[in-house]
Amino acid sequence: MSTKTTAYINLTLAMIIVGSSVVAGKIMVAEFPIFLGSALRFVLALIILLPIIKWKEGGLPVMCRRSWLILAVQSMCGSFLFTVFLLYGLKYTGPASAGIITSTTPACMGILAWLFLKDRPSMKTTTGICLSVAGLIAINLIQGADPSQNINPVLGNLLVLGAVIFESLFLLFRKTVPEPLSPLAVSTIISLFGLVWFLPMGVYECTTTDLTAVTTTGWLSIGYYGAFVTVLAYLFWFAGITKVPASTAGVFTAVMPVSALVLSIIVLGEPVSIYQLIGCGCVLGGIILISRK
Repeated sequence: MSTKTTAYINLTLAMIIVGSSVVAGKIMVAEFPIFLGSALRFVLALIILLPIIKWKEGGLPVMCRRSWLILAVQSMCGSFLFTVFLLYGLKYTGPASAGIITSTTPACMGILAWLFLKDRPSMKTTTGICLSVAGLIAINLIQGADPSQNINPVLGNLLVLGAVIFESLFLLFRKTVPEPLSPLAVSTIISLFGLVWFLPMGVYECTTTDLTAVTTTGWLSIGYYGAFVTVLAYLFWFAGITKVPASTAGVFTAVMPVSALVLSIIVLGEPVSIYQLIGCGCVLGGIILISRK
């Protein structure tokens, strides 16, 4: 199996898991405050990652100050700001509007990679981006917004757009670190900083939350978020992102909403229409187009 094929598989698996976080997150925030639940997620992730990196690599890597700063900012963008902006944005806008905005993640990554990393996408990559975005918009347009949830749709949409930008920056920042870090090292460092960002408010929310009222399902959602969405998704993404151009990796973020849709149908019992299936087909077509030799 070629290096690029392995990278494509890693990126796809990462986005499938991230898409599953929609279901896990919906369960988690129903029982935990946002900052406390997120802090617990990173505590569990570090309980898993720190012993493994100590065993396999002897501990955290030696890096220059600039690289530590880049990874701290990366964690701030993806682990902290993306989560906060998205979850609070959904309080003010409907899920359909939010879905349409998050569908622009592949295009946002391609634009940012072009502007900041000088990674100009090819015509084939650009076509794949457009096809993926078209499919994602088709998935979300037919869901229909719930007016009762649109308390302040302008504010909510701006918050979700901010989440898209922060997520795109998070996914691209890894390519700016000069040291040849392993996916395990990057995942551990990102999780350490993620805990740092969420810990202050998480401690405060812990003092005001009745943890005895949390159900087994709520605790299991924390376990899934920490072990799979944080550890496995990070490992898969960082294993793939260094092997392909940023604009190519950006297309694979289109898997995330498709995964969320499928798992919502299976786990939450949400109905599916022919338009959603067509949208999924467009997304998969974009990925096939971009990954062909």
